[in-house]
Amino acid sequence: MKAISWLGLFAIIASATLQGAEKEERPNILVILADDLGYSDLGCYGGEIRTPNLDTLASDGLRFTQTYNSSRCCPSRASLLTGLYPHQAGIGRFVGGGKLPGYRGKLTERCVTIAEVLRPAGYGTYACGKWHVNNPGPIERGFDEFYGFVHGYAIDSWNPSMMIRLPEGRPQRAYPEGEYFATDAITDHALDFLELARKKDQPWLLYVGYQAPHFPVQAPPELSETYLETYSKGWDLIRAQRLAKMKLLGLVDPALPLPPRAPIDRIDVAKRNGSMTPNGMNPAWKSLDAGRQADLARRMAVYAAMVDNMDQNIGRLVKDLREQGELDNTLILFLSDNGACAEWEPFGFDLNAADYSENKPGFGISTSTPKKPNVRHRGEELAAMGGPGSLFSYGSAWANVCNTPLSLYKHYAHEGGIRTPMIAHWPAGIKKPGDRPHVTHLMDIMATCLELGKAEYPGYEGAKILPPEGRSLVPAFANKPDKPRTLIFEHEHNVAIRQADWKLISENGLGKTGIRPGAVWSLYDLSNDPSEQHDLAPEQPERVKAMTAEFLSEAKRTLVLPAP
Repeated sequence: MKAISWLGLFAIIASATLQGAEKEERPNILVILADDLGYSDLGCYGGEIRTPNLDTLASDGLRFTQTYNSSRCCPSRASLLTGLYPHQAGIGRFVGGGKLPGYRGKLTERCVTIAEVLRPAGYGTYACGKWHVNNPGPIERGFDEFYGFVHGYAIDSWNPSMMIRLPEGRPQRAYPEGEYFATDAITDHALDFLELARKKDQPWLLYVGYQAPHFPVQAPPELSETYLETYSKGWDLIRAQRLAKMKLLGLVDPALPLPPRAPIDRIDVAKRNGSMTPNGMNPAWKSLDAGRQADLARRMAVYAAMVDNMDQNIGRLVKDLREQGELDNTLILFLSDNGACAEWEPFGFDLNAADYSENKPGFGISTSTPKKPNVRHRGEELAAMGGPGSLFSYGSAWANVCNTPLSLYKHYAHEGGIRTPMIAHWPAGIKKPGDRPHVTHLMDIMATCLELGKAEYPGYEGAKILPPEGRSLVPAFANKPDKPRTLIFEHEHNVAIRQADWKLISENGLGKTGIRPGAVWSLYDLSNDPSEQHDLAPEQPERVKAMTAEFLSEAKRTLVLPAP
């Protein structure tokens, strides 16, 4: 007789225990994760981009204002899927080989996924879109069905070649030549999975990881055209307008000043041996010539259209749930995996289509990859931007707009890198819609699913599985007071710790075994300085010392240390 693993035995026992549970007692769970979406991009968070479907979910549900992520795509996904800090799950930095416990580059045996705990509890489990937590893939980690891309962090949205359907041999949609677009296709298959789930008559978990709006920034050209006039006004005006709208929406203090334009992405500048601007700052819009402005306005117009298109697809999902009578008892959670992406420099980059290989995961962008930084598109090239064969990013100055009024970007432990929008919609379970200032983290989704799904987490005393780090969002749904918590952050040696409203941060402050000698710490009171503009470290050395010690303790416990 073949031996049954402890996890398999756990699944059998848990399934039998919950066999008699009524479907209606537990909600369906739809988790939607955007990729590189800025804090203020959505209309309901202050943006000018048309996002009526997400805005409606927020107005009828909850808009969280202090939700955190892990600063980059794969660590954030590892944290969301497992309910742990990303280092505990094995992906402290990026996917790929690594020997240190927190940096293995794949989900390890120390963790279980949301699917692995909900499926034994009687849930159907489905995933679409971006996986990006390496092998083993979604089917091996608890999902019944999958459509999307397992490897790679960036795809050409017009090219279906990187998409796969798992398990192998399962039916998938075929698209006529020229009619494929990734965001639409991901939604198509998500709708197919919902139809399949209904036939099984069981509650379901659907995880939709859109590639939008990650670079290459791409969208239907006719949709991009509708935004061109808006962004021709430039980033300085748009950023000021966003902050004004955020004040009207009650997202920030009416007295909060607009911070200065942010520095360009210092990580990538270091890799590329220098800055494009003398002081390393994003330039004023009016300092650019007309040709450069035309190119940059089009880049942001395509980005906005990519977000708009994602919102339209989310509307398709919501419409289907409503028509099937499932919307009331479906918990919908929408988040972004990190803040806006500043790669590279104020003017972005362009990648030749020849640099993309169907046999190579992602684009393999690195300092050794041929690229044409700072291309100015002209004439007919402008109209073609974002369409098939057009591969580019929108740069750090527009990313600064997308994170208004937060500081810096993806990769960093500043608020612009780690604070995400989060919307929760569940009519049957959320009785008082509104804003929630609760300090939350995407690792809280595991604890929420455990509670609502009446699922059992595998025993971890004396076993390899680590206990969950997140806390359930259910008390926040009920508008119960927030409880103080400590959160730490680390990515690419950028570190931070938040305790209550205090945040201590150090750029490139982590060494291999502890704090790097000479590291500079900054201290902020986020209750009145969410933009991190007023460093209080010189005034409060004792607080800095205490919070540094707490960070080190937590860093060792959660496998941030030792670091590469």
